[in-house]
Amino acid sequence: MTLTREDCIALDQKDPLRYCRDRFLTAPDCVYLDGNSLGAMSRLAPAALTATVEQEWGRDLIRSWNKAGWFELPSILGNRIGALIGADCGQVVVCDNTSINLHKALHAALGINSSRSRILAHRGDFPTDLYIIQSAVTSCGRQVEVDLIENELEIVERFDENIAVAVLSQINYKTGALLDMERVNQAARSQGILVVWDLCHSAGVMPVELDRHQADFAIGCTYKYLNGGPGAPAYVYAATRHHQQMTQPLSGWWSHANPFSFSPEYIPADGIKRMLSGTQPILSMRGVECGLDTYDGVSMQHVREKSMALCALFVELIELECPDYGLDVIGPSEFAQRGSHVSIAFEHGYSVVQAMIDRGVVGDFRAPNLMRFGFCPLYISFEEVWNAVATLADCLHQKSWLDPKYNQIATVT
Repeated sequence: MTLTREDCIALDQKDPLRYCRDRFLTAPDCVYLDGNSLGAMSRLAPAALTATVEQEWGRDLIRSWNKAGWFELPSILGNRIGALIGADCGQVVVCDNTSINLHKALHAALGINSSRSRILAHRGDFPTDLYIIQSAVTSCGRQVEVDLIENELEIVERFDENIAVAVLSQINYKTGALLDMERVNQAARSQGILVVWDLCHSAGVMPVELDRHQADFAIGCTYKYLNGGPGAPAYVYAATRHHQQMTQPLSGWWSHANPFSFSPEYIPADGIKRMLSGTQPILSMRGVECGLDTYDGVSMQHVREKSMALCALFVELIELECPDYGLDVIGPSEFAQRGSHVSIAFEHGYSVVQAMIDRGVVGDFRAPNLMRFGFCPLYISFEEVWNAVATLADCLHQKSWLDPKYNQIATVT
């Protein structure tokens, strides 16, 4: 069996999300398979950011906190993200970054389960999550141990009544493996465990049903599949049932019940606003707003279906076009059990990725040997997948790793 570029073009013709590509500024000579690290720019972003700079900041100045609604942006954008991740209004705010929000959510969960002494996490999750867990252990004010498991499949089996919090990624940043949120949450509730979910690689590429699965806390970034821009602020979710109990250690004036009373006594705001800290980055917030606009009217079920189809096509083409180079596609073989990126283990992976980028196909590399390719269903076409694999096959055939220029390790890989 062979697949041709024409076959892929035919798939594009039937794609119900085909119109979404026009919502982005995409370079015609670039196949961008790194939206799992930094999403493409919304076509609306340049004009929106210019208006914010020139009119709101430049002319209206401080009046824009009221006139342009700056002060309410964390909640407004939080509710919009909530609609994408299955959370009713008033449970998500956009603020700070993922690491800070994890720190706050983890402390809140530890405070609620104050009689318990352990945190469970997966050793293979993104390192910053593990670093923040280590930090929380030293700052939470009590003796807490961390249980790092090696195998994601053992998570539920390791649950017991001594665990206060589990910190878990819905999709693993390396393997793309998808955890069953419903099953994990049910098992956690049966043991009285609170779960903090990292949604960085799932929000925007699949339906995330936090409320339906009775999630406790979640955090995530906006600069990947949500297309908010480099370094765009993150978000934090806390289920309504936890709002009155939760406290967090970075209580700044934006989380005060009446911030403009300028009271020296801290009184926490009601609801999700108590997860805020200080003044938020308005220019970056506007970028998030434009990124969320790219999802207007989009069916997340269509997004998920296309995500799985793009990944499946990529893997099938690799098997057809690159059978003789020892490539090892890692992660679940069932695409319903993985997210929207594919990682390939290869000894010369870094060099091959650099050679592909030089030829206009942008992926990334994760140590020690993983070539990683992300598929954002809003702007990636099936034809581009065909082109990407053709480029990969050419780089392998040419043994690009022998070229010294592709072996110079950059700061950001």
